[in-house]
Amino acid sequence: MGTSAEVVKSASSITPPVLGINLLGPLEVRRSGVLVALPQSRKLRALLAMLVVGPAPIGRGRLCDLLWDRPNDPRAELRWHLSKLRRIVDSPDRPRLRSKDDAVGIDLDNCMVDALEVLAIEKGDPPSVARLISLSDMFRGPFLGELDLSGPPAETWLTAQRRRFAACHASILRTLVATFPCQSGAVSPYLERWLDLAPFEIDAHHALLARLIRDGRVAEAEAHVASAERLFLDEGVPTSALRQSWNEMRRHVPAVAAVAGPAVPVAQPPPLSTDAPRSAARRSALAVMPFRARHDDPVGRRLAKGLTGDVITRLAKLRSLSIIARGSVFALADGITSKEAGRRLGVDYLASGMLHREAGRAWVDVELVETRSNTIVLAQVCEVPAADLLDAVDELGNRIVATLTAEIEQAERNRAILRSPNSLDAWGAHHRGLWHMYRFTKADNAQAQSLFASAVALDPTFSRAYAGLSFTHWQDAFQAWEDPVRSADRAYAAAMESLLADEKDPAAHCALGRASWLRRSHDEAATALRRSVDLSPNFALGHYSLAFVEAQTGDAEAAIAASDTSRALSPYDPMMFGMLGSRGLAHLRLGQYVEAADWATRAAACPNAHINILGIAALCLAMADRIDEGRVFAARIHAVQPGYGINTFLGTFHFPPDIARRLRLAAKRISLT
Repeated sequence: MGTSAEVVKSASSITPPVLGINLLGPLEVRRSGVLVALPQSRKLRALLAMLVVGPAPIGRGRLCDLLWDRPNDPRAELRWHLSKLRRIVDSPDRPRLRSKDDAVGIDLDNCMVDALEVLAIEKGDPPSVARLISLSDMFRGPFLGELDLSGPPAETWLTAQRRRFAACHASILRTLVATFPCQSGAVSPYLERWLDLAPFEIDAHHALLARLIRDGRVAEAEAHVASAERLFLDEGVPTSALRQSWNEMRRHVPAVAAVAGPAVPVAQPPPLSTDAPRSAARRSALAVMPFRARHDDPVGRRLAKGLTGDVITRLAKLRSLSIIARGSVFALADGITSKEAGRRLGVDYLASGMLHREAGRAWVDVELVETRSNTIVLAQVCEVPAADLLDAVDELGNRIVATLTAEIEQAERNRAILRSPNSLDAWGAHHRGLWHMYRFTKADNAQAQSLFASAVALDPTFSRAYAGLSFTHWQDAFQAWEDPVRSADRAYAAAMESLLADEKDPAAHCALGRASWLRRSHDEAATALRRSVDLSPNFALGHYSLAFVEAQTGDAEAAIAASDTSRALSPYDPMMFGMLGSRGLAHLRLGQYVEAADWATRAAACPNAHINILGIAALCLAMADRIDEGRVFAARIHAVQPGYGINTFLGTFHFPPDIARRLRLAAKRISLT
């Protein structure tokens, strides 16, 4: 079943889309350019939007919970709405609504969806100004226009989506304002839209004031500050940041400019930055507010309190963010808004949650707010079976930590990739490096390497940046993009620098383990990787790397467990191909060739799977006697790299002699020689 994230096509595709769905404003559906008449049903419109923007097919039970409060038969209601929806999106030769098991998804191949076009910019090259303008023009209003939905779950979902896409729009406009030229004496239309969309975002006011000062319109700037302060006060928003920004800029204006009028040239204000000034050593900061439960559920309230402390502890062990201590957040727990809590604690992100319990299950409604713009960047339900409450709380902690860290890292990568490289601090350079690193091409790896090097030059104490630098050298060796021996030595040296910077950072020990594996120090590699996951049991990359090493030269059963743990902790990880491939290799080591082939082909189906993953799939298929399929993969490999054969594969991986002999025989059967 195709998912929206996998199959959405660019609006600029050569073949015009058969189906067009516009969600950024009132819902519109076009078939071959012709507007389709839609039923008036609000739930049907919401249902279509949920299926389109969801990252994966959605369970029928979840759809019923979202859209129907207490109907007599919610599943019958859902079936009726799905039948109506099929008439809109399906065609006689192409059914698009797909059901598998108890989930419903939508096939968006050869479709244009404005909302997904906006979200897709994080997966491609840094967008050009023309592309950003095109994306900005797609916004015709709030997500789904003025559609109202009844019932708290549906309202919460719709509010979260509107804030999510408003934040995307603001980010696009922010970048346009910083990069797009505008005539002297004029205010950029993108700046006006940004202020309309985010009237309480300090950076938007800073940009306007900078333009006015540049053109000598100091009186207008003063008037704008006064009117903005009144607006802030009317809404209960603190004005100190606005006034501080203006006072700083005002110091750069000669005294005569205040009275001489717009014709007098003035000093250039400080360069506009889309972020408040930070030190080179900054980290994004997160506060986890005490989770809540229903007032009539005292057990749930005790569990929620314990879960909060557990999540804070696990996040702190990851050492990738600055985590506010438990005592500070609990001191602010009563009678304070998230906006005010974020201001007092000085954090970039604020997480909160509501714990619910029913017979057999428990779940937490998790919300993550970016405090700078006061927008919700994540609203997600983390649910687990609850046969045993203590086990349920432990698993909820795992899922919440994985969800929060993945969302923050993605948000930071997106912000960094939209900024000019020469404006990045160490934190921004690190995250822009991650964006390139996860594309797994030689050119992107080189860019990532340069960005990580910049990050450690700006902040020599930044252990994560050293770990990223080590990973890029590891990739150079593993993919044979550079001299393997020299790259392995560089990977090891960078890993040691990461450890010197922070010996308690699990990423540092992970980098050391991977670099030690390159040098064929397998025991040292396994020890470092176990240390990594001991330091932080929620570190998905550590569990995956342990699976990778154990699958080849260690305990294959342990590799399977580590692979499963890594995927549970990070179900949408950019390294998913490696997690799946490692499990395939573990089954191969155990002589379970059918299972090995299944896991390896799943790995090869990941969109960013590299040539060595295709090699794993080809050889596992051969070992499982699926020769024709193995030859197809061998042909794919040779089309990309004609000289790739079994010697290349065995030189890349580290297998015991008996496994290597079997793989050579398998390679002959599929002509991978």
